[in-house]
Amino acid sequence: MTSAFPRQSHVEYSPHERTNLTVSSDSQAEALRALSSGTAQAILGALDGDPKTTSEIADIVDTSIQNVHHHLQRLEENDLVKPVDAWYSVKGREMTVYALTAEKLVVQFGATEQSP
Repeated sequence: MTSAFPRQSHVEYSPHERTNLTVSSDSQAEALRALSSGTAQAILGALDGDPKTTSEIADIVDTSIQNVHHHLQRLEENDLVKPVDAWYSVKGREMTVYALTAEKLVVQFGATEQSP
């Protein structure tokens, strides 16, 4: 049986070359908390290369879709991953496709500007 929905399309997406994260306030510290999870690190590794759906990431990382979804939300809130497309399952359900926002993440501790 064929579907009226396009199953997968090629995603034209290129992450930024580099993202700098300066840890000097609670918001940046939250990004470090999101990155401290082994599952989140495995998700970032799974996304290195091509964008993927939550279920594809769950298969690669060997965890539940719900767990991947939780970590993707935290990573997205901290601008480390972002939705780049939507594909449709065989049953016609829309699946968000995620990708890294940058190829490299540089973490710096302290303020970016010094006060006089």
